[in-house]
Formats: sequence, C-alpha cells, structure tokens
Amino acid sequence: MQTLQDIKQTVILNAPIEKVWKTVSTSEGIEAWFMPNDFKPELDYEFHLQSPFGPSPCKVTELDEPNKLSFTWDTDGWFVSFILKDLGGKTEFTLIHGGWKQPDEIVAKAGQGSAVIRERMSQGWTGILEKLGKVTEK
Repeated sequence: MQTLQDIKQTVILNAPIEKVWKTVSTSEGIEAWFMPNDFKPELDYEFHLQSPFGPSPCKVTELDEPNKLSFTWDTDGWFVSFILKDLGGKTEFTLIHGGWKQPDEIVAKAGQGSAVIRERMSQGWTGILEKLGKVTEK
C-alpha cells in the first residue's frame, strides 16, 4: 500500500531571512502565526503545540540557524520542516509536513482517515503560511 505524499508548500516572504527565522524558531514567533507552544530552539528539546485536538508532543530533530528547523509532531509519526533560503532581503520559505501513513489509516486524535486529514491540513497550511507572511512582512 502506498503512503500519502508529504505536504510541501513554498512561499516567498518579503522579509529578510533573520526576521523570518526569528518568527519560525521562537515560542512567541511560532504562536503569532501557527499555534501556542512551549518551544525552545534546542536540538532534542521536547515541547508541545496546543492544537485543536489538545496538546501535541513534539521534539526538535534538526536545527540549522537560519536555514532549517525540523521537529516531530504528535504521536502519528509526523514531522515538520521549515526550510529558509536567503533571497537578498526576501526569504523563500518551504514547509514540509511528512510522515503520512496509508490513505485509509485512521489518525487517532482526529478519528478520521489520513487522506481526509492530509487534505484538510494541506489547506490549513496554505492559510497558516499566509498568516506567516502577514506577521513577517509587517
């Protein structure tokens, strides 16, 4: 059986990479565009994102300032990566949300199939990245 493809979305933000990095790698920054959390930018740091389904345990798995931040998300095998690329005053920001299972496998917290949740989250990420743009381009 085929597992679902990673969600991958890229946006160009009209803000310098240092500002975008600060917004995606600090607890206050992440809360401003994504979810409340107790994140710290430390490798192997365990934190929680306060999702609509309750607190999600996460762990920082990669930290390469100011280019990449990755963490595991929740208990279903998901991972999220933020990849930043300096475009000289602007920043290319790529989000990858991977670790999806087979389309009909149930995501326990949501009680629905992975394909349904992936589609919903893919649309959700589009809105979240628009919010990131608003926050960083102020």
